[in-house]
Amino acid sequence: VQLQASGGGLVQAGDSLTLSCKASGGTGRVIAMGWFRQAPGKEREFLASLSYSGGATYVADSVKGRFTISRDNAKNMAYLQMNNLKPEDTGVYYCASGRLTSYLANAYDFWGRGTLVTVSS
Repeated sequence: VQLQASGGGLVQAGDSLTLSCKASGGTGRVIAMGWFRQAPGKEREFLASLSYSGGATYVADSVKGRFTISRDNAKNMAYLQMNNLKPEDTGVYYCASGRLTSYLANAYDFWGRGTLVTVSS
């Protein structure tokens, strides 16, 4: 399974941005989707995860109320809608897929290369 995240860029604080993740190759194994980010000098941080049916959704407290995860299984796409962005949201954003939704990075089998989001104050 190959994952390609896109949609990052430079935005101002308070702006919104939607990241996309396209899955290809062996997508039958793409059940759970997750988004993580890594800020400079920090560890990778869980943001949100979503089951295949959408029935199980988890969002980190740090972004709850501002970030929303969704997916379109027919298009093999996952999305991360980010509102009211803050400078501390700056980082490389990664999408990941696996068999189960989890906040743990090692629960995911496949990772995209990441897309950079920079939020200026």
